[in-house]
Amino acid sequence: MAFSLPASLDLHDGTVQKFNGTYYAYGTAYACGFHWQETNTPWCGFKVSTAPSLLGPWSTPTLLFGPNDIDPYTGKSWQVECGGNGAGCFNARMIQRSGWGSDDGVWILWFNSPADYGRDKTHAYNAMGCNGPAGPCGPSAGPPHGSYTKPSLKYCTGNGDMGFIDSATPGAAPALVCTMPGALSLSIEELNGYGVGGSGVGGLSVAGVKNIESPGGWYDRSSGQYFLTYSDPGCGYCTGTGTGYATTTNLYGTWVAPPNLGFGQPANGRRLISANSCGGQSRTVSVVDGQAWQGIDLWTGDRNEAGARMMFVPLNSGPPSGTPGDGQVWRPPLALAC
Repeated sequence: MAFSLPASLDLHDGTVQKFNGTYYAYGTAYACGFHWQETNTPWCGFKVSTAPSLLGPWSTPTLLFGPNDIDPYTGKSWQVECGGNGAGCFNARMIQRSGWGSDDGVWILWFNSPADYGRDKTHAYNAMGCNGPAGPCGPSAGPPHGSYTKPSLKYCTGNGDMGFIDSATPGAAPALVCTMPGALSLSIEELNGYGVGGSGVGGLSVAGVKNIESPGGWYDRSSGQYFLTYSDPGCGYCTGTGTGYATTTNLYGTWVAPPNLGFGQPANGRRLISANSCGGQSRTVSVVDGQAWQGIDLWTGDRNEAGARMMFVPLNSGPPSGTPGDGQVWRPPLALAC
């Protein structure tokens, strides 16, 4: 059954996770007045809320770090970095070094700051060490784990949306999946042992898809394959965009998105699991208690999205039916039950 976060939480383009029996909802805040693509707009930061259940009750969100904290990469505040030219900062993604890499249980917050790429074509991604799953994060958090890293990356060198896919290989680090500028294609890159950069393993043009954003995925044990989902097409703050998918049995191997056939056919005709994403826009995937959830932002269409709600819809796999060109009914292996 799908569930939604209360609109009053003001959490968007985020995830839900579970650590030590407590549920956490992460997202970008808007209520302080942030307006996308408007210069010198206030930036409201990333926040986190906790609950004893996915159905709540959810606590009042708190900041993971302060908008006026200094971005060590630029030497200016995050308010300037994220609000100065209106590019924003998005995609708050919390991971834990547990069962892979240094395996010390430290939490790491990743997010993107598109102004970096717009300014000097430096990739937009940032990684902060946190003192717990609810923060605080970054250098201002202090000991024991507050830190900042501008990641060294080989394949995720753009400024787009990003998410993570946990590896099914014991001891292997998660994979970062990211949207590249221009064609809005996808790249994938394995994290290093500290989770604050890439290992050099990965690839470009995942599944050959273009004009997409908001990637995320998981390993589905029932089918023995990885699933990747994404907003198809990519479109800022749009309602009713599709959710596409791709699959592979090798995280860094060949990903396949079903092709379409015919004269002037829509490229995404068979790779969509939902044509309208429950009336919203699909974001990334959260895996909680072994269940994969598709995050969906129910955007209002405004440059300030404080009033938008975020919902999570279970992703369950099943055998697909039909192949392109067989003249039969096509059923993808996933569906969104809104």
